Amino acid sequence: MLRVVLLSVVTVMLCLTSAWAGSDARIVGDYLEVRTSDVYTGPCFANGEVGLTGKEAIAVWRIESGYYQGVALDGLAVVAVIKSETTLGDPYATGHSRAVVVVDEQADNRQRAALVAFARKMAGELLDDVVKVVPAPIQIEVGANQGFARMEAGTIARFETRALNEHDHLCGNEIVYYPPLSEASVIPAFTKVHQFQGSGLNSTWSSPFKRSAFIGRFEF
Repeated sequence: MLRVVLLSVVTVMLCLTSAWAGSDARIVGDYLEVRTSDVYTGPCFANGEVGLTGKEAIAVWRIESGYYQGVALDGLAVVAVIKSETTLGDPYATGHSRAVVVVDEQADNRQRAALVAFARKMAGELLDDVVKVVPAPIQIEVGANQGFARMEAGTIARFETRALNEHDHLCGNEIVYYPPLSEASVIPAFTKVHQFQGSGLNSTWSSPFKRSAFIGRFEF
């Protein structure tokens, strides 16, 4: 009888473990974001940019470990390139946005679908209109020193950042004016390189030398 009971307990535990692994288990990793307007700035500067700049952004999730829609995504990355009709983060503006999603070329078909779904979940309505999904090699480097990051998604998109320093304070009243586009624990950083050279959004851009990046961690 004891053997039967033990066997039943083990079977139940294995089933629960399998069910947990096949569900949306805890996902953790690095989150990077860069925009075409300052995110760390004074209100006077930000007000001068509203409606004019900040309509483009690149958001990146590098997954260390975790499952989404029952699919393991360990070590994979996904990049969302976003183009909006209005300044991203402006609480008083509404406008349509379109996106190109770059999925890690190392992912198989199921993982690519899960990566796109995960990016949609994390970015919300900003990815309601995904016009193109492109597989590409994604290279990401996040430095031990805060503020440094480098991302390349094939020849489609790339950016590089460094830590903010005293020379980046232009008015002395800077704050983190805009929150990140996806839930994450972040710090602002200075953007040295920011380019999108892909297709699908009817525009390309280069927007370096701004206080326009976020570097941090996410957990879902």
